[in-house]
Amino acid sequence: MSTKLAVPTTVERIEAPVTLKAYLMCAFASFGGIFFGYDSGYINGVLSSRVFITAIAGPDAQAISSSNTSLIVSILSAGTFFGALIAGDLADFIGRKWTIIAGCVIYTVGVVIQMFAASALATIVVGRLVAGFGVGFVSAIIILYMSEIAPRKVRGAIVSGYQFCITIGIMLASIINNFTQDRADSGSYRIPIGIQFAWGLILAIGIFCLPDSPRYFVKRGRVEQARQVLARLRGQPVDSELIELELAEIVANADYERRAIPTDSWFGSWAACFSGSVFNASSNLRRTILGTSLQMMQQWTGVNFIFYYSTPFLSSTGAIDDPFLISMIFTIVNVCSTPISFYTVEKFGRLPLLVYGALGMLICQFIVAIVGVTVGFNKLTTNAAGVQVAQNIGAVNAQVAFIAIFIFFFATTWGPGAWVLIGEIFPLPIRSRGVALSTASNWLWNTIISVITPYLVGPDEANLRSSVFFLWGSLCTCAFVYAYFLVPETKGLTLEQVDRMFEETTPRKSSKWKPSATYASEANHEAGAHLPHEKLAKDNVEHHA
Repeated sequence: MSTKLAVPTTVERIEAPVTLKAYLMCAFASFGGIFFGYDSGYINGVLSSRVFITAIAGPDAQAISSSNTSLIVSILSAGTFFGALIAGDLADFIGRKWTIIAGCVIYTVGVVIQMFAASALATIVVGRLVAGFGVGFVSAIIILYMSEIAPRKVRGAIVSGYQFCITIGIMLASIINNFTQDRADSGSYRIPIGIQFAWGLILAIGIFCLPDSPRYFVKRGRVEQARQVLARLRGQPVDSELIELELAEIVANADYERRAIPTDSWFGSWAACFSGSVFNASSNLRRTILGTSLQMMQQWTGVNFIFYYSTPFLSSTGAIDDPFLISMIFTIVNVCSTPISFYTVEKFGRLPLLVYGALGMLICQFIVAIVGVTVGFNKLTTNAAGVQVAQNIGAVNAQVAFIAIFIFFFATTWGPGAWVLIGEIFPLPIRSRGVALSTASNWLWNTIISVITPYLVGPDEANLRSSVFFLWGSLCTCAFVYAYFLVPETKGLTLEQVDRMFEETTPRKSSKWKPSATYASEANHEAGAHLPHEKLAKDNVEHHA
């Protein structure tokens, strides 16, 4: 006898209440952010290690050249770009969970290469490239995984936890760099590199113990497994009416989207990401542009300039006695500020965070730039020892303060906000590839910024000093305008309701949109009866065969 899915009677009764156990299960996945954050932080200190400089550039070198610095920093981002794209396909084939675990394995292999062979430029580059592929797998699919398993009322907070873990990773790297910087042996750089092994191990074991995404099982036509997983994630009995109602909406939306967005082949699946008109806010092309541009603009803020290059940059001014300490203060500000977004992203929504965050960041960037070129970083004098130092220490301190305020604005807005949105805006048939493309965009621009920054601020290159903040301020202005006009509000909606919102309204009016019907009720109305499990499962299996 055919088991049938229930139909929601209202748009509110489509999800089970959040339990502590379910919340913690969803939140653990955000640990993957430590991969991204730790790398951003540890390479900053390692590049300034005297032992590392000697190992890479020779005993007579005072610093690693701008070109080699660019290569070492950017090669991981390049690997991550391709890893994220590959992960989009793999997540639909073997599942979200196993793709993340595969990423952890690849990442740890890269760490081993770096740790045991980091005595020449070629080996550190190869190790970081391999690790980059693993980080690409994890960074793309962890966002997808969290967005698909998290309850709608706390989805923004849970995905923001990914950014929080990024900040913790950066802070841990700064602390470890601070304690190893004075070592006279290879431990000064092998210890910061080797600790990465622990992050891959912890995430792989933890994710192994968690279920895969119920939406993945529905996409593959395995509805019964989706029910079991959903019950576990929501902390409800398998036969709970609330589980039935949520599953009904997921299945009905999957069926609707499958008919609207045919993805019968590998090429067709990727082509679907770029279908529709750029002038239609609900088209897949428009959503892909939105996701990739959000991640591009997150990098445009210049935040990774601070975390990748703050130590050598601050050292070049001669005004900072302990650049490592200032760098660590920046990371502590980052860590302490990010949890504020757990509340604000659900209280005020995604759109206000991005708009006001960009406004705050651009003001800070321009202040740092203007102070710097008039009385701060850019105004140097030669002291009695023949060393160039800043003329106005107070002005330099003011610049450091506004950099810290800039980090506060980033950590509470664009840091988590961009990640939250890319997990919400794509329909199920292209979600894994859409999130992968968006994450790849982040890493592509991370790579570009990593490559060009040493040439922008390197003493042997453009040597812009504070003037580089005019560039970041201008790019933050672009982000402000973009967010105001083109970013939709997705607060409080299920992923299926976000799909409906895109169809019925525009980004500027999205904050006022309210759901009025469910996919399950409409499908039931069209069919004249409830949706049987076996029929939907059979249809989906035939579709993916």
